[in-house]
Amino acid sequence: MSMMKEFKDFAMKGNVLDLAVAVIIGGAFGKIVSSLVNDIVMPLISMLLGNTNISALAVTLKEAQGDIPALQLRYGLFIQNIIDFVLIAFSIFMMIKIIQKAKKPVEAAPAAPPAPSQEAVLLGEIKILLENQSK
Repeated sequence: MSMMKEFKDFAMKGNVLDLAVAVIIGGAFGKIVSSLVNDIVMPLISMLLGNTNISALAVTLKEAQGDIPALQLRYGLFIQNIIDFVLIAFSIFMMIKIIQKAKKPVEAAPAAPPAPSQEAVLLGEIKILLENQSK
């Protein structure tokens, strides 16, 4: 088998194509959620905190000296990334719940009880005959 044919067979397997689609959609989904955090959630939080740009919050550990930039602990970016992560995780959780609900098989109606055996039918008829004779 040639190398190209093996590669083609590998690339056309369902799992590889599904993974490729998931990566592309995941990248686009990540951009949407990042935009939600950066453009909607963070400005609202900043407004609640008094027009503070959360991502700019930092503590200067060492001042800048000449060409050496200041050494900063940028905890605002960390907070923004945590919010970004929580929103992405929650969105994925909700999508998985919806997909699982859609895939849930429809429960079939309970099966009818099996028909009685021929012996049981004959015994029932004999019982009825005996009851009629005793009357």
